[in-house]
Amino acid sequence: MFVDTAKVKLEAGKGGDGAVSFRREIYIPKGGPDGGDGGKGGSIIFKADKDTNTLLDFRYNPELKAENGRNGSGTRSAGRAGKDLIVEVPIGTVVKRDGKIIADLIKDKQEAVIARGGDGGFGNAHFKSSTRQTPVVAEVGEPGEAFEAELELKLLADVGLVGLPNAGKSTFLSVVSNAKPEIADYPFTTLTPNLGVATIDGQDILIADIPGLIEGASEGKGLGHAFLRHIDRTAVLLHLVDVYNDDAGEAYATVRSELEKYSNLKKRTEIVALTKTEGLDDEIISMQTASILKKNPSARVFSISSSAHEGLIELLRELAKSCRDNKNIDELSLMKEERDDIDSMDNLPVITLDDSALRTSWKVEKRPATEEEPEKFVVTGEKIEKFARRTDLSNYASVNRLRDIMKKLGIRAELTSQGAKPDSIISIAGKEFTLVEDW
Repeated sequence: MFVDTAKVKLEAGKGGDGAVSFRREIYIPKGGPDGGDGGKGGSIIFKADKDTNTLLDFRYNPELKAENGRNGSGTRSAGRAGKDLIVEVPIGTVVKRDGKIIADLIKDKQEAVIARGGDGGFGNAHFKSSTRQTPVVAEVGEPGEAFEAELELKLLADVGLVGLPNAGKSTFLSVVSNAKPEIADYPFTTLTPNLGVATIDGQDILIADIPGLIEGASEGKGLGHAFLRHIDRTAVLLHLVDVYNDDAGEAYATVRSELEKYSNLKKRTEIVALTKTEGLDDEIISMQTASILKKNPSARVFSISSSAHEGLIELLRELAKSCRDNKNIDELSLMKEERDDIDSMDNLPVITLDDSALRTSWKVEKRPATEEEPEKFVVTGEKIEKFARRTDLSNYASVNRLRDIMKKLGIRAELTSQGAKPDSIISIAGKEFTLVEDW
């Protein structure tokens, strides 16, 4: 069963907690702190695999969870890191979080960390100093990233077959390649994309057969809407038009209009082929060709018969040439991007202490009391939130350490200026505590 979309809940591993421990030996009664750090939580990693061709497994296993890190222990023993969870996905898989692309796996064995495991907390051995000989502070491990990811599979192919239903796409693919798509003399025989490899003059061409499109497909009508995404990956479009259409130009224009509504295909290489031309007079073929050229004067139009194996060699050679040309253009474009990256290094911005990004690394928001919740002050910022997540609220010394950090970052002064009182609730990264009198 071919499945090209899926949703999956991801939960990376939690970091292990740091330990509070002191060295105790028979001749060393006060050996000092020796609590070890917690291990890092396992991450969830997606790996592209050429032998995987569907997202079906995610329909039956919609939740993925990586291993938690182990807690630290005495004698400075660090906890073991949680194992990363490596998940194989098809080449061409796009991973989205909240609608934004976070990974696009287009090469075999390519890997991407999708959900990062939480860092382990420091043990009390980490906090020993000349003025703090017996720290009782240890951090808890950070939670791993947890969210729902949307997966989309976009087939990677050199050539994408497009056209109205029953235009002869599946027959063409079955004749020129090793693919065995379902073929019948009625529309919408193809319900899922098919892939096949055609070989011409020693060059392999990977061809994708996209289910037939109808007018309104880009707006969700017909069967083709769910598979339009696969066209994004193809270097060349082969537009097949049934020569028996009343007006081949109108049939061509219908599909072309839907493709342009869905994606910007103005620069995409396109080749047009009139199909099922066996036994037809040249006059009819010329008339239908002229109808297509009237809609697009620059179109390259071939006439073929898949069942009679007529015109296929010439068409495949043109497809092979177009694929080679597109590959050369892509390589030149990549080289230009690399040169631009090097040139831009001479104009790198200089960051100073007055940079606005540093001055706004945290923010305080006062939230008035409601019927459900009392007044609170919400502090946000990457650095302070990381400290808060690693703070053990059940440990008085740990909470005081967080307060000290807030004071050094200037957050305390901002809280006071916004009217915070000793018993005001402070919320950081979901953790809540109050101010104290000595602030």
